[in-house]
Amino acid sequence: MKRTSQAPPGFRPVPRTGVIYVMTEAAKHGYRLGDPRWANLGQGAPETGPLPGAPPRQGQIRLTEDSFEYSPIDGLEELRERVAALYNARYRTGKKSQYTAANVAISPGGRAALTRLVSTLGRTNVGHFLPDYTAYEELLDSFGTFVPIPLIRRPEASYAFSAEELRNEILGRGLSAVVLSNPANPTGALIHGEDLKAWVRVGRELHCTLIFDEFYSHYVYLDGLEAVSAAAYVEDVDHDPVVILDGLTKNWRYPGYRVAWTVGPKPIIEAVTSAGSFLDGGCSRPMQIAALPLLEFELAAAEARAIQSHFSHKRTSMIEALEELGVQVHRPLGGFYCWGDVSALPPPLNSGMGLFRAGLERGLITVPGVFFDINPGQRRPERVSRFARFVRFSFGPPLEEIERGMDILGELIRQHGSGKRAAEQR
Repeated sequence: MKRTSQAPPGFRPVPRTGVIYVMTEAAKHGYRLGDPRWANLGQGAPETGPLPGAPPRQGQIRLTEDSFEYSPIDGLEELRERVAALYNARYRTGKKSQYTAANVAISPGGRAALTRLVSTLGRTNVGHFLPDYTAYEELLDSFGTFVPIPLIRRPEASYAFSAEELRNEILGRGLSAVVLSNPANPTGALIHGEDLKAWVRVGRELHCTLIFDEFYSHYVYLDGLEAVSAAAYVEDVDHDPVVILDGLTKNWRYPGYRVAWTVGPKPIIEAVTSAGSFLDGGCSRPMQIAALPLLEFELAAAEARAIQSHFSHKRTSMIEALEELGVQVHRPLGGFYCWGDVSALPPPLNSGMGLFRAGLERGLITVPGVFFDINPGQRRPERVSRFARFVRFSFGPPLEEIERGMDILGELIRQHGSGKRAAEQR
């Protein structure tokens, strides 16, 4: 499932996990970006072209001679100010405590932002959810300074997790920090409104740092919601233990820019900046210059509205197609993934790995659910994953590619279904 080549002396093998593994295997089967014979429903990125009602895509970046200098480790001050201003305008109008540039650090991508933050955690217990973002598995085991503790989201509860459950877990397991994606990857579960306010209150009262990965916060499918952030419920930006991670990757649909940010109390920003000085050296100055106009309030709001309109249609299309094919879908409230139970499909399509392998032979890429059963440090014993029968289907690609993927899946089901019936008749 997770394979590595033989490591040379002095080095440890590092597994390819999740989407990286999936795309490596697809490449071995001939997949190339843009190949019309393939349907990449495994991708963790949105389509990057023009959308109806969205601001025009950036076509060029104007640079001057000083654009080629190193950037400060915490990012260009103008960009940090722009991020702080956007959060204040969106989520903190009328509140006494406001974010400033000192509450923001820029990093070269989301993984770098997470790595910086995790590297600063001390000897403590850190909660993480199951299922959740595949890259958390290696990330939460990389520095060995804390103990990752799994917290279970139950499918029978639609993967919801209440503030009271959070309180009990923090107290019962002695957690000093909790990390989660919101909206959740892969299930699309969403904490918002009074529930999110209660989460922030629990973190404040119990002095537990809540680390919100909000990279999908424009992709919300509830009436009246333009974007969701824990920033709306922070009382004091320098004392409430709330850290927010976001960037241009998903919410602005510029994954190749590799520009992300961390928003939180000043001491945490100082710590992640120090970590960045030896981990990554800082974000590209030209890419930060390119990011500046994208963070204007009106532009960001227009992008969010266009995303919701366009992706809502793709979401509906995928859900209807999957359910018609016999996949039991957890309907996402956020993100751009459908988390589907494939156990009713004919073998070998009735498991995530089985469907993935069969799909590669026909030009279909999906992500098996087992990759989201993250197990940092492999501390839990080997046993059949509770997510073995699940698949993450992405509606990030253009609609034509999604429809092509559903056609391929339908052909696979018919092929293996007829084979199963023939075997039973024999």
